[in-house]
Amino acid sequence: MKKKNTLYLLLLFVIFIILARCSSIKQGDKKMLNGEYQAAIISYKKAVETNKLNPTANYKLAEAFRKSNKLAEAFPYYAIAIKNEDLKLKTWTYYIASLKANSQYDEAIKVLENILETSEDPQIQSEIKIELEKIISLKTIPERHYEIKNLKELNTPADEYSPVYNKQRGELFFTSNRDGGKQYKLTGTAYTDIYKAKIKKTSNNIPYNMKVDVSSIEKIDPLINYPNTNEGSVTFSSNGNFMVFAKGNSYNQEYEEVTLFSTRYRNKKWSAPKVLSISNPQIWDSSPALSPDGTTIYFSSNRKGGFGGLDIWVATLNKKGKWTDVRNLGKDINTPGDEIFPFLAEDGSLYFSSDGHSGFGKLDIFVSKRAHNQNNVYNLGASINSDADDFGIFLINPIEGFFTSNRKGGKGGDDIYTIFNNDPSMKTINYTLNGTAFEKNDSTQTILSNVKIKLLDNHDTIISETFSDNDGRFSFKVFEDETYHLIAEKVDYFASRVTYTTEGKSPNLDTIKELETNVVFDTTLFLEKVILQKIIVLEHVYYDLDKWDIRPDAAIELDEVVSFMKDNPEIEIELSSHTDNRGEHNYNITLSENRAKAAVDYIISHGVSSERIVSKGYGETIPKIQNAQTEEEHQKNRRTEIKITKYDASKLKIEDSSSTPDEPALQTPPEEEEKYFKKE
Repeated sequence: MKKKNTLYLLLLFVIFIILARCSSIKQGDKKMLNGEYQAAIISYKKAVETNKLNPTANYKLAEAFRKSNKLAEAFPYYAIAIKNEDLKLKTWTYYIASLKANSQYDEAIKVLENILETSEDPQIQSEIKIELEKIISLKTIPERHYEIKNLKELNTPADEYSPVYNKQRGELFFTSNRDGGKQYKLTGTAYTDIYKAKIKKTSNNIPYNMKVDVSSIEKIDPLINYPNTNEGSVTFSSNGNFMVFAKGNSYNQEYEEVTLFSTRYRNKKWSAPKVLSISNPQIWDSSPALSPDGTTIYFSSNRKGGFGGLDIWVATLNKKGKWTDVRNLGKDINTPGDEIFPFLAEDGSLYFSSDGHSGFGKLDIFVSKRAHNQNNVYNLGASINSDADDFGIFLINPIEGFFTSNRKGGKGGDDIYTIFNNDPSMKTINYTLNGTAFEKNDSTQTILSNVKIKLLDNHDTIISETFSDNDGRFSFKVFEDETYHLIAEKVDYFASRVTYTTEGKSPNLDTIKELETNVVFDTTLFLEKVILQKIIVLEHVYYDLDKWDIRPDAAIELDEVVSFMKDNPEIEIELSSHTDNRGEHNYNITLSENRAKAAVDYIISHGVSSERIVSKGYGETIPKIQNAQTEEEHQKNRRTEIKITKYDASKLKIEDSSSTPDEPALQTPPEEEEKYFKKE
């Protein structure tokens, strides 16, 4: 009887354990669906404690750690989950990432090589080989001359990140949850706010030796910092009076995701924030960074059209103060992983953080530098990057600045560090191309403002965009030994294209003594007004006698027409061919029609829509010179022309800022926030 009771109690205990594990997993699943990852960790841990080798429970616990940005803590649970064949293929990428987050690079290589040997899936094999190359390449990343120091007087056991120095006020702005308060359920930490601190300058007056005035640390205006929301990264215009910042709106009825806001400093206070016109309340837009001249904004987003995860995007400010032409920075910068926290330096170098490029673990800081008409991305090396998250770099000058890391040895979670490049040969050259836009006419030069100008590389890939100011002036950051195309566009004008090269125009580094040198180039753009039925003679389109084949010299001229049509998508044309009067009328008509058609076919074959161009042969019926006598006069009559037959400005991809509604102001004071935010 006692034996039966023992078996009965043992059975009840087993059933209780199974039910408890199932209950814990269900509770964890519910928390995960709600984005409450820290609460999910607690539930999944209970399930794992009842059966430490359960692959499903371990996988779910690892995922909860990963999604709450605790990848380093996830790896022992991924290690168990990956042993399960059903989970291996969807676990290995995260397992490798968690190994890297613990500096276990050799172990990561072993795991990858094992999967490569056992997997028969070509796609998996390809992905494994790419990841192997990334990890192996870490050994080839050069050591760089960086010294870093923990900004101990500012950091706390909480999070401090995204440092931005406002030079005009001598203040360091940063994001932190140092004051505690209600927890954000996704991370299990307090909500973040934007803070500022005065910087004490030392005798040698360099930022690296600046000290924080601890007594000055304070939250900025409550009109910006809302309770129970996450205020994030900030960026400033060069005068320090215009700020863009990110606000997390997970519980906002109107703005579902992280959204970008702008505010201006007037009368010693910040104005009511406005939603940035390029920001979409249903997508994630964050970590903004203004270019030094304030006409370009870089930010991270998961909007459609990217390469996966978070990508770096860019937008341009037009003359009327509206952000336009949002575009993805492309595959050189962005990867299927996350790219975030961009920063544009004075020399045009783009710094950002990524977990998709070859890195030491989690987020690493990279720099993209242009050379020979392409972007080259470099890891900043082990002196700055670690197996933890390294991000949010901000440079005050070429050798000094700040960044964020949650590496071991800090004071808390995310800490702010100072950075100093002590390379004795460090020299930076900033190349700038300035220009002026004019209207093309015979007598005077009329300045054109609000002209959209695009800077393209040799492959016609857009590098940057801007608008001319009231004086017709514009400016681009350019780079040494490169050739560019500039395209100017304005409604009611033909697009203008010019080529500019910096090749052979760089100063000799051996003769430069300064740390930073500015080199300025200059160019001019002329735009011509669109006039319907305007006739343009193609000067060098010649044909052999009685033939209509496109000769090599004619192809050069027709290639210019192709570029003209592609640069001016809003126009349609008629291409016509003419003969002299030395021949029979019907023969001349047929010959000219064949020649016009051959030219049009050539243009269409190079990417111009057939709906935008028609051919017409006029024979000798429309002579340019009546009663031609000399061979020179006959040659002028034997011509090819294009005529503008239609102009549709709506096809121009230039946003009319006058039609853009004003950015809605977020004017609700914090004490009335319940109107905008749901209570948890």
